[in-house]
Amino acid sequence: MPVGKPRLFLADKGYDGDFLREELLTHGIKPVIPPKANRKDPPACDFRAYKDRNRIERMFNRLKQFRRIATRYDKTKASFAAFLAIAAVKVWLPHLAARLEQRTRQQHRS
Repeated sequence: MPVGKPRLFLADKGYDGDFLREELLTHGIKPVIPPKANRKDPPACDFRAYKDRNRIERMFNRLKQFRRIATRYDKTKASFAAFLAIAAVKVWLPHLAARLEQRTRQQHRS
């Protein structure tokens, strides 16, 4: 699965360290990590981008509800990726259907 170079690194406070931040910046990746409460000079954090971390984490939790994904039953990378795609569609499809239904209702009202 081809993946481009990441622009942001979303992480929780446990990853708030100067070494990690500097390493990310040298590779052109913006760290989006809220500072720990005990930092004397806390770096800035893009909290708008940080909200996406929660959405991503919830998606992984939904996918892990599929036992086959959580325990990695598949022997090959291809079969695991295929089932992961099926599970993602199963999670995503109800949201898409609800959005399309809402859009259809709005069009009929107009």
